[in-house]
Amino acid sequence: MKKIMDNKKTLVQDMLEGYVKAFSGRVRLLGNHILLRAKEKDLSKTAVIIGNGSGHEPAMIDLVGEGLFDANVCGKIFAAPSPMEMMDALKELSKNGHEEILILVSSHAGDILNAKMTLMLAKAEGIKADMVVLWDDISSAPKGMEQERRGTAGLFFAYKVVCSAAEDGMKMHDLIVLAEKTRDNTRTLSVAIKSGTHPETGLPTFELPEDEIEVGMGVHGEAGTGRMKLPTAKDLTEYMMEQILADKPFISGDKVGVLVNNAGSMTRMELMIIYRHVVRIMEEKGIEIVRNWVGTYVTTQEMAGFSIAVCKMDDEILKYYDYKVDSPLF
Repeated sequence: MKKIMDNKKTLVQDMLEGYVKAFSGRVRLLGNHILLRAKEKDLSKTAVIIGNGSGHEPAMIDLVGEGLFDANVCGKIFAAPSPMEMMDALKELSKNGHEEILILVSSHAGDILNAKMTLMLAKAEGIKADMVVLWDDISSAPKGMEQERRGTAGLFFAYKVVCSAAEDGMKMHDLIVLAEKTRDNTRTLSVAIKSGTHPETGLPTFELPEDEIEVGMGVHGEAGTGRMKLPTAKDLTEYMMEQILADKPFISGDKVGVLVNNAGSMTRMELMIIYRHVVRIMEEKGIEIVRNWVGTYVTTQEMAGFSIAVCKMDDEILKYYDYKVDSPLF
């Protein structure tokens, strides 16, 4: 796969410098790897940050801004930022006057380990910080072992809700409770149709025959639950929704948000065909879709594939889902 770039060693830095120039009124760059809000929120409010590997854009760079993250610590391609890189963000926010800092962590081994080490360093520096681990991928561990599941596109519900609640003045303990509730209300399943390419190595992230798809593929190309021949949109959506709805379970009378996420190179035509089937299935089950996102949120470069995520909504989650933010995505 051909990619337009200058230097593989400075890919992330080059991207962030361009991003800040494009959105200078919303974000600023600290060093060469940390995006911060250009206009800091009230210092009495809890700061919320995230660290993640690059290569999944628009996640997470488009989620820094008013009503969203205070900082995004950008790691190398598909690699979590180091604890020292995370500390650079914590020190900046603490120096500016934030008394509480919450780290939202997508459930991957490297992200969790580095976040825990960051909290140890923060404690030594006298910085009040905490973390909450988020997961949603039903294919990565069975029901009853949810804590072993990976974080994928469905975490956007928790990201949006928790960050907006922090902007509204909610304190760290209650933010953690809200994050856990939103996480536990969310289920996601993904499929891959064609591999993306690692921009540094030029190699595909996985191999897949032309006439097959993989169900449950992770955002870094991690293996899913199995492969099948390429089905119709109707059959594939029904197969995915059956598993998603059964896992929580979602039942008649529930009010939900739905995310259909493009993993990279799916067309809008394909996404809308899929969403059409999601709506039909929900109507048949008596489940009301009260909010939806259909588009490109978390990618694995140009991978062809998509995720369906469903989040059970209550009044509190819906309030912060609808909270006004400053982002190209919402």
